[in-house]
Amino acid sequence: MSLLEVIALNADDARAAQEGGADRIEAVADMAADGLTPDPDLVAELRAATSLPIRVMLRANAGFRTSIPELDRLHRAADLHRQAGADGFVLGFLDPLGAVDTGAVGKLAAVVAPLPWTFHRALDHATAPEPAWRTVRDLGGGLDTVLTAGSPRGVDAGVDVLVRRAAEGPRSAGLIMAGGGLRRKHVAVLAAAGVTAFHVGTAVRPDGSWDAPVDARLVREWRALVSAAAGR
Repeated sequence: MSLLEVIALNADDARAAQEGGADRIEAVADMAADGLTPDPDLVAELRAATSLPIRVMLRANAGFRTSIPELDRLHRAADLHRQAGADGFVLGFLDPLGAVDTGAVGKLAAVVAPLPWTFHRALDHATAPEPAWRTVRDLGGGLDTVLTAGSPRGVDAGVDVLVRRAAEGPRSAGLIMAGGGLRRKHVAVLAAAGVTAFHVGTAVRPDGSWDAPVDARLVREWRALVSAAAGR
């Protein structure tokens, strides 16, 4: 089974994503900062607009580090978003040396349990990418997706890394959700390597602009592309 996840910034985006055949929504705010935690009221609006699963971003600043007070705020936000209708979460932190902050991740993962969660593109910004990948891959505890481009510069630069990681075996291939500058030409290459999950944001908006709403027609085109390459 393949998966197509679409970023939704409002209820209209959620409706268009569902109409176009998306499988899941990622709820975020402030894409100028690459996605921060949205207001719980937005999640409630998304929940009212769609029956699709909704994963909510838990990220309080534009970087990938966090602090104890910030984690406390994210703990409270997770509870509010769960009440608003979240089906899962998106999170991930690096420590001051640029390694995966397993302590912070573990604390927040315990709070969101038993809901599933995605480790986001903090992975792509780690100082030592391959050790970081191995750490994330082995986290467990509800982790079922790793959103990654294979490079901080996007999928164009990281596609070979994603192919190599997928070749490690079914567990690795099944965790990878390719996203971050994902282009149509990447889908067949990644699907051939065993990747079945794909994440899009501006690719399903006219002119590739965050100011434009999600277009159901573009979602439908991506749905057909992913289904043909990776299987429905």
